[in-house]
Amino acid sequence: MKIAVYGGSFNPVHCGHLTVADEVLSLGYDKVLFVPTFIAPHKQLSASVSPSSRLAMLEAAICDNPKFEIEPCEIQRGGVSYTIDTIRFLMDKYNGRAEGKFGLIMGQEIAAEFHKWKEADKLASLCDIIIAARQNLGDRRSVAAANKPRGDYVGGVDASGQFMDVDKKTFVWPYTELKNVIVPVSSTDIRNRILNGKSWRYLLPKAVYEYIVANRLYGYKQ
Repeated sequence: MKIAVYGGSFNPVHCGHLTVADEVLSLGYDKVLFVPTFIAPHKQLSASVSPSSRLAMLEAAICDNPKFEIEPCEIQRGGVSYTIDTIRFLMDKYNGRAEGKFGLIMGQEIAAEFHKWKEADKLASLCDIIIAARQNLGDRRSVAAANKPRGDYVGGVDASGQFMDVDKKTFVWPYTELKNVIVPVSSTDIRNRILNGKSWRYLLPKAVYEYIVANRLYGYKQ
């Protein structure tokens, strides 16, 4: 069984996340594990939405696809969620069942700062890196600021306000470019749309929309 790992805050999970995961299956993977982070090393998550709510939205989003599965180890482990720790955990959990290396899915702007990750070299040796494209929706500097980058991370946005891309001359690790269809949506945009009363209903699965409405998340007002 070939397994790909898709980590993130999923705050909230949206159609772009699911489209990327679906396209990864076309690379020959049998399963995509969604791994919601507890505390992200690179940004500060919104305190208004609990890890349990992010987990519940993710469960609602993927429940009808048997090739998608949630791995809650980072939330269960607590503390800062480092991917190298998660991969080591998964190697033990799936020992004898996983075929080859785990695929590690990340967006282009995340990959641009991969060299800052904990044990990046070791992580790259343990996984097959898969990089998905992101579409720039205007100036993203306000988005990066809203996500409150931690430490020396810059939020994946360059000085011109565009999502950073992988520098193929300096990204020294092997990777697969997904060449995915780009769904022009981000979790930050969705949160802002909800808060400001703009249209957002069809940017995420119906079950996630209903959960947000029922629990009045992200400042939702009827």
